[in-house]
Amino acid sequence: MSTPEGPTGTVGPAAGGPSPEAALGGPRTSLGIPAARQLATTTKSEPQMQAISSRWLIRMLPWLDIGGGTYRVNRRLQLQVGRGRVRFEQNTADDIRVVPETLAELPVLSGYSDTGVLRELAARFQVREVRPGQVLFEAGQPATEAYLVVHGRVTRYAAGRYGEEAVVGTATDGDQLGDEAIGRSDPLWPTSARADTAGVLLALPLREFAEFADRVPSFAAHLAAYAERERLPVNRKGEADVPLSSGHTGEPELARGFVDYELAPREYELSLTQTVLRVHSRVGDVFSDPMDQTEQQLRLTVEAIRERQEWEMVNNREFGLLHTVDYGQRVSTSSGPPTPDDLDELLSMRRKTGLLLAHPKAITAFFRQCNKRGLLPGTATVNGHQVPAWRGVPIFPCGKIPIGPRHTSSIIALRTGEADQGVVGLHRTGLPEEREPGLNVRFMGVDATAVASYLVTAYYSLAVLVPDAAGILENVLIGRTAE
Repeated sequence: MSTPEGPTGTVGPAAGGPSPEAALGGPRTSLGIPAARQLATTTKSEPQMQAISSRWLIRMLPWLDIGGGTYRVNRRLQLQVGRGRVRFEQNTADDIRVVPETLAELPVLSGYSDTGVLRELAARFQVREVRPGQVLFEAGQPATEAYLVVHGRVTRYAAGRYGEEAVVGTATDGDQLGDEAIGRSDPLWPTSARADTAGVLLALPLREFAEFADRVPSFAAHLAAYAERERLPVNRKGEADVPLSSGHTGEPELARGFVDYELAPREYELSLTQTVLRVHSRVGDVFSDPMDQTEQQLRLTVEAIRERQEWEMVNNREFGLLHTVDYGQRVSTSSGPPTPDDLDELLSMRRKTGLLLAHPKAITAFFRQCNKRGLLPGTATVNGHQVPAWRGVPIFPCGKIPIGPRHTSSIIALRTGEADQGVVGLHRTGLPEEREPGLNVRFMGVDATAVASYLVTAYYSLAVLVPDAAGILENVLIGRTAE
């Protein structure tokens, strides 16, 4: 049987499928949409960028104009040495050593620079594993060892007035226990300590320090200077005290003194984020209707720079909050997830806390703990936005706060403003070809390939005026826990 063909010899609809008219339900009686689109214009959006965030840290900080590019933070003389954290290097489960130079983070060894002695001292530490619930020492017992926490969580507690157990603090990775007893005669433990989790400690008998002092004159001199400084009168924040008189009558001789300053105050230099934007002249000249191509390229580049700026203000090792907050202003969660009790402790460590910054998943973890207790967090209105709040302090999301490999993060508390001795942002305004405060765009010319270049630069930094202006709740578990 022959196959029917059309007038031009092609296979007809019976063999090759429905005709275009049949596919449209019959012969078309008007202009089709594909053809009509050839004559129509489209309404276009500006280029969108998914990585743009709310950038609450940049928005909420008061910014100071630093004309000279450097900001010096003058403080009163601090006599009590702050406590830092040591670091470790691990080769095997049993071969764990403290990095010798980081022993200077112990208050008693702060400023001691003889690396040979520190290296020998670090080699004397012994690895000790602990199990959950194991008591390391009890209050009132002689302190014979100093401990470094490699990993795990240790709770320090004391007996309350009526026999109950009162938790007075926790020690986690890099913290120390017993270092305050170094150089003291017959020291006693002021509190008890118990391991909450399985962990590893490094232990060193306190007699080792006395042995080093007997044979190393520089070490003995350093311990003596530390002990002398500890005997000087200080206020409750560890600053050199000012002698005062009060409650007297008559005409007694008044106390005399002065307010001493730090001789080497910290200086913050403006950091920067830069890039060179390249735009072909043909693109800018011919394809800039209805939108200016160069302007759109600059707009998105500036957004990317501002995102990087906030990341640096959180994570930069020189001035970022996660690295510059004083270790005395860091607390660990009591059980892992961020509870209302944990945030209350964080808020209690400073006056006039203005804001909390947390990763969105950490905020969700906090809400879960509130739900378990039947609590409803409040809200605060900030610049027309409703944001969650706790005790009236707004909680802002900040995706720049990292999540660690153990699914833990941090929550940052800030008091802001120069007048309140808080945290301030630093930038330089009045820059040549300034586009935004602290950010300028400078035309660098057109090269031989007809490509125009623009140097985009943002200058910024961040300063914590006094230690208690910022605090961190650490080891915030963001995952769900078993019911």
